[in-house]
Amino acid sequence: MKRFVGVVAALLLIVGAWGFAPTAHASAGIFTVQPSTLLARVNTSDAKRKELIKGKLDLNNSDVREFRRLRGFYPDLASKIIQNAPYNSVEDVLDIPGLSPSQAERLQANIDEFFVTDVEASMNAGGDRYNPGLY
Repeated sequence: MKRFVGVVAALLLIVGAWGFAPTAHASAGIFTVQPSTLLARVNTSDAKRKELIKGKLDLNNSDVREFRRLRGFYPDLASKIIQNAPYNSVEDVLDIPGLSPSQAERLQANIDEFFVTDVEASMNAGGDRYNPGLY
């Protein structure tokens, strides 16, 4: 008798639980793509970096660490270049006051390694040209 009551109770529990089972409805609305507002947001630094020419240094926006690839520029000459920015043309870098003859010679020899774009506030604000936070 105990066994019979246990089986009946289990069957009632199973049948009762069927009423709570979720029903699946096919709907086309589930599969539609919602437009995202995140696509409209663009980081201004990333947009400026796309503008940069690969292999050349932007005199108005490059940080001091990027000058390491040019022999004799890091850190003294690179600091002078950054302190006297902005530049209107690449040749303006030759007019930096206080250049030694060897520094002027190095600049002249590497003048084709530079280019000039407009100053981007996001790349120059807060001393980021000296310490871009790359550790």
